[in-house]
Amino acid sequence: MNNDAAKSALIETGKWVSQRGWVPATGGNFSIKTQHGFVVTASGYDKGHLTCEHFLELDTDGKVISGQGKPSAETALHLKLYQLVPKTECVLHTHSVAATVLSRFETGQVLTINGYEMQKSLSGIHSHHTPLKVAIFDNDQDIARLAGCVAEYHQHSPIHHAVLIRGHGLYALGSSVNETRRHIEGLEFLFACELERIKLESTK
Repeated sequence: MNNDAAKSALIETGKWVSQRGWVPATGGNFSIKTQHGFVVTASGYDKGHLTCEHFLELDTDGKVISGQGKPSAETALHLKLYQLVPKTECVLHTHSVAATVLSRFETGQVLTINGYEMQKSLSGIHSHHTPLKVAIFDNDQDIARLAGCVAEYHQHSPIHHAVLIRGHGLYALGSSVNETRRHIEGLEFLFACELERIKLESTK
């Protein structure tokens, strides 16, 4: 994908994600792999009102080669996910209530979801009996260290669809913008179902 097409796709995606309340304030950041590197959102902009001026163009090493503003520190985690999962073409980082709360409610390193038909919205899952496992990492302002933790985890438990950062949000990935959007939508439905299930069980 060329840079202009990548920016257009992320502008449209920003509107879609914002309408669902998954990137409040100026939260979140988006990226797409391009022919010569990456396009990423610059820090500090409302993702529902992005324009072409709100993006940076990076080379394959993550160095800024064009654009105004500065990349989010979390860009380093985007780049690490591209490196770890080579088929990834798009990473979308969001801050929904469901993802943020569940990442704190689950105290272990993995959120396991099972028994929902919507699990099949995630690439490679063909049955509600196939558990969906999403790794959770403790939030860290040192993004290089956080990226290192993600890489270490990936060595023994490969990451496929997404990771959660505890108390922070979701990083979804896919082989295209559309697949990444589908992964987010499916995951958010599943997260909402799990929150409702937890609430109901607590009242028994």
